[in-house]
Amino acid sequence: MDKQEFIEKFAEALFAEESSLSISTVFRTLDEWSSVSYLSVIAMLDEEYDIQIENCDFKNLITIGDIISYIESHQ
Repeated sequence: MDKQEFIEKFAEALFAEESSLSISTVFRTLDEWSSVSYLSVIAMLDEEYDIQIENCDFKNLITIGDIISYIESHQ
């Protein structure tokens, strides 16, 4: 998976500046993070990567890199 491409899609889902994001970004601390952002990210994961993630699994993900690792391990 192209990590930079994922960061671009993640930024679009959050309406965030891509340049402020990296694989080590703790996404829940972003000013743009909200319950709507959560739903946007979940929808993006389903549409772009065909990944359906349970809420209990998502709670364990801390960084953008964690989401990438989750996707890679479930494809």
